[in-house]
Amino acid sequence: MARVIDGKAIAAKIRGELTVTVADLKTKGVVPGLAVVLVGEDPASKVYVSMKEKACSDVGIFSDEYKLSAETSEADLLSLIAKLNADPKIHGILVQLPLPKHIDTEKVLEAISPDKDVDGFHPYNVGRLMVGKPTFQPCTPYGVMIMMKEIGLDLTGKSVVVVGRSNIVGKPVALMCLQQHATVTICHSRTKNLADVVRSADVVIAAVGIPEMIKGDWIKEGAVVIDVGVNRVGEKKLVGDVEYAAAFERASAITPVPGGVGPMTITMLLYNTVESAKKQKR
Repeated sequence: MARVIDGKAIAAKIRGELTVTVADLKTKGVVPGLAVVLVGEDPASKVYVSMKEKACSDVGIFSDEYKLSAETSEADLLSLIAKLNADPKIHGILVQLPLPKHIDTEKVLEAISPDKDVDGFHPYNVGRLMVGKPTFQPCTPYGVMIMMKEIGLDLTGKSVVVVGRSNIVGKPVALMCLQQHATVTICHSRTKNLADVVRSADVVIAAVGIPEMIKGDWIKEGAVVIDVGVNRVGEKKLVGDVEYAAAFERASAITPVPGGVGPMTITMLLYNTVESAKKQKR
């Protein structure tokens, strides 16, 4: 029977600390500011943006939202980013992905100043992470690392299997685990003998985006399972990338879906924005 790693509770604790920090910064004349740019009408993106807006309000961060039509040109979007880069009230810039197909996502992410890249996606910040000197770390993997720290998990010498190789979660979380002295294996949907590789893991981080792809009996007795996947099955049910009920019986600790990694992502975005405000104050 696993211990459930409560992402909501950990996120609430961090947000409480951020509220105090933000109040202190305001006494020194600094109001942390986040600009959120949404292009188009993607329903999931709209939900995320409204959640981010509320989260900013809850901890006292100034939030500036730009809702642009799906027909917005790449040039106009880049022009807005240049304006936000130069705006001293804005400490963090987040461009909600995915962008419409006519806009080059890579070009847009590279246009954001690395000093305001609170998503941690700019090549400069990715490179800093790669060499072990991170500045802004991507929010979801950063949240995963905080959750493991909160349960007292020491990764030194542990076998960590990451299932998923995206630039947003899989690759950065693998690098972060390496920095904590874990032995890391990155797998994906085309890995041969995936079940055997997962069975060897002390820690499984699932971020492949396929509902319950990782079966419960693949989990080694006593392993820690971090499930980053959020997949909609049917009208209302959300499931992770791991078969939860069966994995729960074998793992020593596991994140639920929902209520696990999800709340941590926005929380670490707030954290990065506050850190950016602190740096720019100096």
